[in-house]
Amino acid sequence: MLKLGWDLVFTIINLVVLFLLMRKFLYKPVMGIMEKRQAMIDDQFKSAKEAEEKANALKAQWEENMTTVEAEKTRILDEAAGKAKAEYNRIISNANAEAGNIIDNANKKIAAEKEKTIRDVESQVANIAMLAAAKIVNDKSKELNNSAIYDDFLAKTEKKN
Repeated sequence: MLKLGWDLVFTIINLVVLFLLMRKFLYKPVMGIMEKRQAMIDDQFKSAKEAEEKANALKAQWEENMTTVEAEKTRILDEAAGKAKAEYNRIISNANAEAGNIIDNANKKIAAEKEKTIRDVESQVANIAMLAAAKIVNDKSKELNNSAIYDDFLAKTEKKN
């Protein structure tokens, strides 16, 4: 069986002393290093979480700004399109009014020219008729017959026109 002797007592005392020495010089410093590393890792996780929250806040702000910029861009484009359409309508309206004035003036000039031409033609026809009548009346030559007078009248009329 088991012998209780001094060897066993010294072995137990040696184990207890060894345990206490290892605990003091090995276990506590290793645990201290482990706690420091755990604290450092916790700080890094905390910093990473704060950086992530800050990045999310910046992302939300950026998205809000982009929405505002998009709305402003749309408003500016709509405003520019409205101004362009108004300017287009004004230009078209002015062009149509000017074209109407030009057409009215041209029609008036055409009507005046037509009246002048009609008066000129009436005057020329009256002159030709008077010349023909004078010629018939004053014509002393009896040799010409009526068809020769008529042909002569037509020839002179064609020359004047």
